[in-house]
Amino acid sequence: MSEVWPARAAEAADVTRLLIAFRDWLGEELPDGDAFAASVAHLVDDPATEFLLGRLDAGSPPCGVCQLRFRHSIWTAAPDCWLEDLYVEEAARGRGVGGALVGLACERASERGARRIELDANEHNRGAIALYESLGFSSASKVHGKMRGRDLFMGRRLP
Repeated sequence: MSEVWPARAAEAADVTRLLIAFRDWLGEELPDGDAFAASVAHLVDDPATEFLLGRLDAGSPPCGVCQLRFRHSIWTAAPDCWLEDLYVEEAARGRGVGGALVGLACERASERGARRIELDANEHNRGAIALYESLGFSSASKVHGKMRGRDLFMGRRLP
């Protein structure tokens, strides 16, 4: 049975290790390990950020991480939760850790008064998309009035 919990500041090294593993899984080289550690140290004290950790059982080390970011939404008159990162080590995938982390993410968001939780996933990451859909996520969380259709995540890099 998977075990998940909100990470404490003392667990920043586990959060950092798992986020670096996520970076490596994505095939990226940057940010480097020191930058990840500095960012985690900064964000672990940010009240608008939560990190969640997960493991397969009480005797095993953390093998999954989830990062949540909160901001107030004019459209819902409540906080929105952005599930910024979710990563589970390869050996633990398909064993409930990811689903348990997302479940706790939804609980934490509800506890903070959030009216919605959002995320992005690469269209080729079929495993992640299947997980999110199985937990009730859809591509239409922001349907307003006449505007129907899929929500598209868009971005732009700045210099």
